[in-house]
Amino acid sequence: MMMAIPQPAFYIFKCQQSAPPGMPKPSCVSQNNPQSMELFAHLGQRLMQKGIIGTVAPIQTGCLNRCQQGPVMLVEPGHTMYVGLTKEKIDRIIEEHIIGGNIVQEYVIDEQMWGEPISPAQMTR
Repeated sequence: MMMAIPQPAFYIFKCQQSAPPGMPKPSCVSQNNPQSMELFAHLGQRLMQKGIIGTVAPIQTGCLNRCQQGPVMLVEPGHTMYVGLTKEKIDRIIEEHIIGGNIVQEYVIDEQMWGEPISPAQMTR
């Protein structure tokens, strides 16, 4: 019998949306913030260095609809939205949340901006 390939324990959805140059809209990848262009690569490199890339899947996504708080990424399971990201914050999130099991509360989106989810079933009533 073949051994099952384990599913990832975490998916990290990193918003890669970038507004065109000169657009007033904030975006998660911006020419005004050169570090923002390197965050996804940094996330992958750090997961590889830690030897956990097989169990944590970094995924590039489009807009996650929290542009004002960018750069943002969503950690699943748990719907944990991290905001205002830098390389240093990503390193700490990997150490403390992904490896350590403790959400890094000070980098989590404000509750006013991220209320409880509403189920699609409720919406269709």
